[in-house]
Amino acid sequence: MKKLFGVLGNPIGHSMSPVMHNDLFSLYDINAIYLPFQVKEEDLSDAVIGLRAIGAGGFNVTVPHKSKIIPFLDEVDELAASIGAVNTVVNRDGKLIGFNTDGLGFLKGLNEIVPKIEGKRILVIGAGGAARAIFFTLAKESPIQMDIANRTVEKAARLIEECPYSISSKALTIEEAGSNLGHYDLVIQTTMIGMAPKITEQPLSLKNLNPHSVICDIIYNPLETSLLREARERGAKVQNGIDMFVYQGALAFEKWTGISPDIQRMKENVLGQLGGK
Repeated sequence: MKKLFGVLGNPIGHSMSPVMHNDLFSLYDINAIYLPFQVKEEDLSDAVIGLRAIGAGGFNVTVPHKSKIIPFLDEVDELAASIGAVNTVVNRDGKLIGFNTDGLGFLKGLNEIVPKIEGKRILVIGAGGAARAIFFTLAKESPIQMDIANRTVEKAARLIEECPYSISSKALTIEEAGSNLGHYDLVIQTTMIGMAPKITEQPLSLKNLNPHSVICDIIYNPLETSLLREARERGAKVQNGIDMFVYQGALAFEKWTGISPDIQRMKENVLGQLGGK
């Protein structure tokens, strides 16, 4: 009998996770299947109860359930608890344990083009769940400064205050961030602005961009957002959300199976599905 894994979200039809994980189950000859489950917020408790009842091996959690799922779990990892969001759940002998692999997944992908975070000046755009995971994870890597720009400055300030690691940081308006963009070595865009179908939108102006900086956008559909295209044209090094997506998935797969999967194969698989290369 196949072991069940899956992802809970709403909407969920766009997710590349089933393609990625089912290919890995086949590659490593694991008798399992990974399915997408569209779950409304009011049905989240029932969905977790159902997955527990049928002995699912684990599951991922995506928007909008990453924070809301925590009360329905038996245990939450320390990092996930500090972030206040779970994206990976492991079933250990009937106990559902929540983890957050988003931040570490982002860092592992980032390290492919920025091997060292220490001493960097970083701007994070957005103050939602992904921003929180990335901010907390990078704060441990000793950047000299890491600021947050958000439409609601109070939300950015609250995120900074709740970070468990000491770091020099300011909460900025989007306009302030745009004016001071040349100050940063690394800019990380964590919002949904620019995601398909609204692919012409950008979260801020790049007029003052430092051409020697690195610009990351955690969106992977489209593969090159309007923000990344302009940044590339202005001379900056750019990275889309594929690396973060693949690495966070690889970390989840390892937690479920004990196997460190083939990262390059995962990238090629996802890119193939998205029509990229």
